[in-house]
This record gives sequence, C-alpha cells and structure tokens, in this order.
Amino acid sequence: MVERVRTFVAIELPPGVQRGLAQLQERLKRSHPPVRWVAPDKIHLTLNFLGEIPAGQVAAAGEATAGVGAQTAPFAVEATGVGVFPNPHRPRVVWVGLAGDMEALRALQAGLTNALAARGFPPEDRPFSPHLTLGRVRQQARPEEARALGQAVTELHIPSLGRWQVEQVLLIRSDLRPEGPIYTPLRVVPLGKP
Repeated sequence: MVERVRTFVAIELPPGVQRGLAQLQERLKRSHPPVRWVAPDKIHLTLNFLGEIPAGQVAAAGEATAGVGAQTAPFAVEATGVGVFPNPHRPRVVWVGLAGDMEALRALQAGLTNALAARGFPPEDRPFSPHLTLGRVRQQARPEEARALGQAVTELHIPSLGRWQVEQVLLIRSDLRPEGPIYTPLRVVPLGKP
C-alpha cells in the first residue's frame, strides 16, 4: 500500500494578521452564526492544493515549489474586506479578502500551477480566488440562519487587518483530525533566493 500525503502550497500569515482575524471572528461570533470557525493560527493563503499524493512525490512537489520561489521576488499583501462564498443568500464560506501586489501574487500562483503540472500534479478545477477562510457554515444550518449570516457579513465594513511582506512559501502536509487539522511544513521556500 502506497502511503499518501495530503499536501498544499501556501503562504503563512504573520502573528499580527492572525490576531486581526481572531478579533474579526469574535465580532462575528456575537450573533451566534452557524459557523465552524478556523483557528486563527491555522489560517493561511492556499496557492495550490495538491490533495492526497503518493509520499514518493513530495520531493518533486518541493522541487517545483523551490524553482518558482527562486524566480519570484518578495511582495506585499494586505488582509482587508470580508465576504462569503458563493453568495450572501446561500453562504458556505466566510472569508477575508486580499489587496496589495495582486499581480505578483497571481503570477506566483500561476507559476506554481505550471511547474507542478509539469511534474504531473493536475491543476485545480476552479480559478484562483485569493482569500483567507475564516469559517465554514455548518451543514445543519437552517436556510434563514445562513441568509442572516450572509446579510450580516455584507453589511460589515472592516479596516485593514494587516499588511505584510510575503518572503516565503511553504509546502505543507495536512493531517485531518477530529479536533482540527495538523499542519506540518515539508519544505520552506524563500522567495527570490536560488
């Protein structure tokens, strides 16, 4: 039996941004929405989700990530704005948006997608939509509860939750547990350094 490893490539958030996300979650929790919140220290910006890959392919994923990282200069992004997917009438995911050097972010993500595809990792079906997931609406939520949450989020105006310099990307292992996922960095790739 081949060992499989659930992996993704992501950007970690600095502690100040994590604190801002935690404060926003606390603000949203006051209305008791039917949401399973993501622990702030587990929130990250996913660039490429590889899924369950054979353990023997982890090194290839790391090499592809390192190759793109070496050719990408550090850039600045900012956590700002809040919304829901797919829409406020039937929200499934509560998220915080990103601003800043989005061109550099999109170029990094596209470069990773191409480099990983060249090594046999299929690209994701959906287009890249940079966001930070705050929480997911529980499946047992009543439609009116979900709509109320969607309405509350659309009426919320939040200031910037923090700006930071992206200086590295990580290939991360995700072990799903009942108490929440455990993330283990498999490779840390500094940007702009061969």
